[in-house]
Order: sequence, then C-alpha cells, then structure tokens
Amino acid sequence: MSSAYLIDWLSLLGRWVHLITGIAWIGASFYFVWLDNHLLAPARKEAPDADANAGVGGELWAVHGGGFYHAQKYRVAPDKLPGTLHWFYWEAYATFLSGFFLMCLLYYARAEIYLIDPAVAALSKPQAIGIGLGFLVASWLVYDVLCRSPLGRNDRALGVVVAGLLAVEAWALCHLLSGRGAFIQFGAALGTIMVANVFFVIIPGQRELVRAKQESRVPDPVHGQRGKQRSVHNTYFTLPVLFTMISHHYAMTYGAGYNWLVLIGMCIAGALIRAWFVARHKAHERGGKTSPWLAALGVLTLAAVAFALTPASGTQAVSMAPPRAQSPTVAEFEQVNAILKLRCQPCHSASPTQPGFVAPPNGVVLDTPEHIFAQLLQTHQQLSTRAMPIGNLTGMTEEERSTVLAWIDHGAPR
Repeated sequence: MSSAYLIDWLSLLGRWVHLITGIAWIGASFYFVWLDNHLLAPARKEAPDADANAGVGGELWAVHGGGFYHAQKYRVAPDKLPGTLHWFYWEAYATFLSGFFLMCLLYYARAEIYLIDPAVAALSKPQAIGIGLGFLVASWLVYDVLCRSPLGRNDRALGVVVAGLLAVEAWALCHLLSGRGAFIQFGAALGTIMVANVFFVIIPGQRELVRAKQESRVPDPVHGQRGKQRSVHNTYFTLPVLFTMISHHYAMTYGAGYNWLVLIGMCIAGALIRAWFVARHKAHERGGKTSPWLAALGVLTLAAVAFALTPASGTQAVSMAPPRAQSPTVAEFEQVNAILKLRCQPCHSASPTQPGFVAPPNGVVLDTPEHIFAQLLQTHQQLSTRAMPIGNLTGMTEEERSTVLAWIDHGAPR
C-alpha cells in the first residue's frame, strides 16, 4: 500500500468525521442561539405550584416530530438540580480534533504543496508549519486577553477591535502563505478560538454553576454572562469558518491578487448575514419586524467581491489577479500541449506521476487533447490566478504560463 493511497483514505475518513461532528456542533449552537432569542416571560399563572417558575427568566413552547416541547431558562440556576443534566461540548471538541488532524495530515505534513508559495514568501517547511501553529495559538491568546480586559465589558467596542485584528491577521497570512493555505489557516484560527471558548470559558463556567448548587452556594451570574458573550462570538464566526472550509474549491477567491481583501470581504458578509438571522430571532420584540439592513449589507458585500473578481471579458484573467507578461505570438497547440505535459499532467492525468497524488485533483484530467479542450475555462482560471500548478511543484515559468493563457485568450486554435 502506497503512502499516498493511505493519506487519501485518512483524509476521506478525517473529512467525514469533521463534517459529521461539525454539523452536530453548529446545529446545536444555532439551535441554542435561536432558543435563547425566542424566550418569552414565563406564564406563572399557569403553573400548578406558585413557586414552580421561581427563578425562570424565560420559556418557549415548540412543536416538532409529532409532540410538544416546553423549554425554560433560569436566570442563574434552579433551586434544585435535576437528576440528569445534559451537556454539550463533545461536538465542539471532536470537530476541533478532527479538523486539527486534517490540518496536520494535509497542510502541515505537505506544507511544500499546500502552504508554501515561493511567489508569496520563500519559506522552508518548518517555517511554514511554525507560522501556521503560531497563528493558531496567538489568535486565541490575543482574543482571550481582549475579552478579559476592561474592553470586554463593552460588546460593541470589543467586536470592532476583534474584527480589526482579524482583518490584520487575514492580510498577514495572505502575505506569508499560499492563497489556499492562508484561507484555510485563517479558518482554522477562527475555529480554534471557537473551541477554546467552549473549553476554557463556557464549560468551566457551567461546571462552576453546577458546583455552586451542589455545595449550596449562591451561583455567581458572571459565569453565565461570560459564557453567553463567547457563544455570541462563536455564532458570528461560524459562517466565515464554513466559507474557508470550502474556499479551496474556488481558486477565483484565494488566487486573486488581493486575496486578503477577498477573505475579509467574505468574512464580513458571512458575519453580517448571521447577525441578521440572530436579529430576526427577536422579531417578536419588534412586532414581528426585522430591519433588512444587515442582510442587505451582507449581500451587497458579496456582490462587491463577485464584481471585483469578474473576468474582464470572455476567458480573460480575473480583474484582481496580478498582471502577466503578454506573449508576442499565439502558440500552436503542440507547443501548449508540451507545456501542459511537463507542468500539469504529472498531477492531472489518469495515473499521476507526481509524488503524493494517486488520482487527479478534483477529477481534472489533462492528458489528452479532448480533455484539454474540455477544461479550457478551468485551466485559464487556475493559471491566471496562479493557483496552479499548486505550490508550483512542477516549476512552470512565467513565459510558459503566459503562452498557455494567450493561447486560450485567442480561442485555443488547434
């Protein structure tokens, strides 16, 4: 069994687990944000016991799966803890562990392919891995210090500062790592903050509330307040993280010349759209109405990014891609085929010869004229954004790149 084949299977299983646990974590997170924002004042007069609702801050009735549910949230804690108390944290931990496994398997172990781009920064493999791990740790430490500082008492000011620092982080990563690596590394940093919020703040705070009740002490409400603040941050991080998880399929984003602006724009759009959904949860407090401005700003941001990345015309290079040298004459197909055979086919063929690949990436095959002509648009996009060859493993020169692009631009003559 080849190592490349084994890595593919580990990647498949790792992605499967990551997807399953991620759905469980995000689903639970979205549900509890929705639940918290739909709570109404408890109808105490309906309680058979006058003290039954003592300490309840809000309640909600729902119908699902053929039955009725009655959820209540206490302002701090009930007078007496129930015999069975359900916790929600393994979903978050399993998502992080499976995600970190994939980062190590795909991006750190093969940093020369997925993290390093000599055209961005001449890094060694240890340096690239060190940068990646360093950003994971530093992102959490800086964020946590800010939340615990006096600034953390002002949610609006804290949000602005965190957003600004994350924008700087996006810029820095895109100037250190390959575009593909920078995007996934940024998402991993946000994901690390999210799971660290659960591990270091939310769950310890909940355990302290339980411990206080067990020891007949008055629980300190500050633990619940801190946990809610971190949970709100987590819900705004979710859509940007999901974008980075799928971004490697779309070279037009991470391969753009100003890819850090694309990353920032997509994250802003995701956060705004998620904020609109959270606001919509509280529509009952505003007579069933929710201002459309947050959603509109999110959609406009997406539209602005899409417009900025629009190809100039036909199959021309994307507008945010770096300029390329123009080929003085249009090459013949034989010349282009020779370049593709040398620089692209080692990976993109039915039986790849490039070490580390057992199948053509994304199923794209360029080993016959028919396959080449069927993939012209994709080839143009990947070459014009410099997303391919990945990490320029095969050493494509700028002259070769310009020759192939000019050939496609002029209608790919046979």
